[in-house]
Amino acid sequence: MQSIDLSAANWRKSSHSNQDGGACVEVADGFASAVPVRDSKALGGPVLVFSACGWSSFVAAVKDGQLND
Repeated sequence: MQSIDLSAANWRKSSHSNQDGGACVEVADGFASAVPVRDSKALGGPVLVFSACGWSSFVAAVKDGQLND
């Protein structure tokens, strides 16, 4: 996957992140073929970049309960 410029990324927090500052995941919208993901508690930390197809499959599996213990 090519590197992408995230300097102007518009980050949004997951609706499943709690309000106490824990388990906070943010994604950046607006990238056609990639989904950048970061920890909202480490804004300057690493960003994982997933293919849009891979991220979509992951979200579908979570919603379907396929990743529960």
